[in-house]
Amino acid sequence: MSDLNKQKIVASVPQKGFFGHPKGLFTLFFTEFWERFSYYGMRAILVFYMYDKVSDGGLGLDETLALSIMSIYGSLVYMSGIIGGWLADRIFGTSRAVFYGGIFIMFGHIVLAIPGNITMFFISMFLIVIGTGLLKPNVSTVVGDIYSEEDQRRDSGFSIFYMGINLGAFISPLIVGKVAETDYHLGFGIAAIGMFFGLLLFLLTKKKNLGLAGTIVANPLSPSEKKKVYTMIGLGIVILAILIAIAIPTGLLTFKSFIALIGILGILIPTMYFVVMYRSPKTTAVERSRLIAYIPLFIAAIMFWAIQEQGSTILANYADKRTQLDFAGIHISPAWFQSLNPLFIITLAPVFAWFWMKLGKRQPSIPKKFSFGLLFAGLSFLVILLPAYFGGSDSLVSPLWLVLSYFIVVLGELCLSPVGLSATTKLAPAAFTAQTMSLWFLSNAAAQAINAQIVKFYTPETEMVYFGVIGGASIVLAIILFIISPKIQSFMKGIK
Repeated sequence: MSDLNKQKIVASVPQKGFFGHPKGLFTLFFTEFWERFSYYGMRAILVFYMYDKVSDGGLGLDETLALSIMSIYGSLVYMSGIIGGWLADRIFGTSRAVFYGGIFIMFGHIVLAIPGNITMFFISMFLIVIGTGLLKPNVSTVVGDIYSEEDQRRDSGFSIFYMGINLGAFISPLIVGKVAETDYHLGFGIAAIGMFFGLLLFLLTKKKNLGLAGTIVANPLSPSEKKKVYTMIGLGIVILAILIAIAIPTGLLTFKSFIALIGILGILIPTMYFVVMYRSPKTTAVERSRLIAYIPLFIAAIMFWAIQEQGSTILANYADKRTQLDFAGIHISPAWFQSLNPLFIITLAPVFAWFWMKLGKRQPSIPKKFSFGLLFAGLSFLVILLPAYFGGSDSLVSPLWLVLSYFIVVLGELCLSPVGLSATTKLAPAAFTAQTMSLWFLSNAAAQAINAQIVKFYTPETEMVYFGVIGGASIVLAIILFIISPKIQSFMKGIK
């Protein structure tokens, strides 16, 4: 997207109207609120639904397999952002991508809400994966579009947007988790209704609040490219269908081989992305330097998300199997722990947003903020190994240990995630704006692809070693990143 188009977009957006920020932030805040309400409501009960007995309304899958599938599903959700980013950059723009994505997500939750079998489960997962890939990276890209590159409200705006994400994520597990104790499918139905509200709000407010934001295709296909690309897509779909039809009956495609394949793709795809963007003739010398600076930040993000995303797998299982759920006179649903992360973010995000604005030019550099994020992530895993150290692995532990672990990792998340979103919009090559945002979400995809392999090593007996090794690795990486941060900053060519 040219600098002239960026200026036209910013000029078309009312720059005041939502807590001192552009009015478009209201539309994006609440669209993402409802999308996250639907996603996190579904995610809060999904792993329990997979390994719960069929007689209790679940699918009856093996517990370890369910944890791996949960990680692979999370990886595919973020990996599909490649498709969403490319379609937005080359064909129909980010605004339409957000709308189409919301429709796919809503129908995915509707399929989950219909009592069925494992086939229905995978159909719903496919729809949600594609839908989230269209919506998730592109709604964040539109947030970047409504601010000029020099606007000092930008980081603060992303922090407010991030609070909207987590407000939806906080409320939904409390509602869906309680309903799912009676009927899993009714819980999934509530998630579908949440996405419907998000679509409705986006349609009613986008024209007035967003102006041209999201409507301009950054790097449109030429007529000759369209024919070639559409032919390749069609052939790819046919070849993939044939391979699947052969691989499943012959036993080549199993849960185990699929999990291994996604693990490889989780590392290979972002690597290819960096190479393609770096070597593109549309990428300038300054943009290439910024891409080099982005690589260590990307690696740090993988380490962080590998810990944070285990909140919906290992820590969810820990809440279900290892935690005393009758506490202070109330019975706690294990799904409710999924609300802790967004609750702490809602509470602390305004504090962090105010703190960064207060510091202004004196705030830590982007790489140093990332190193703080890794430090807190590592500490959150070291904390959760203490109950087994003090009381052994065969007794139920106080839920307060989980609360403390979630609190510490949130401190890291607020140092890294909204800052990472903002840094991505700043460091992205102009011809790859939406796709670079997709690359940012691939750090989460890579992390969860790795998690699908390592969750198999977790048992109550090995939990001290499991949490200790992963937490310790994160702290070591945090120290290294802090030391080399001045060098990374020099490659950013003026971006702070």
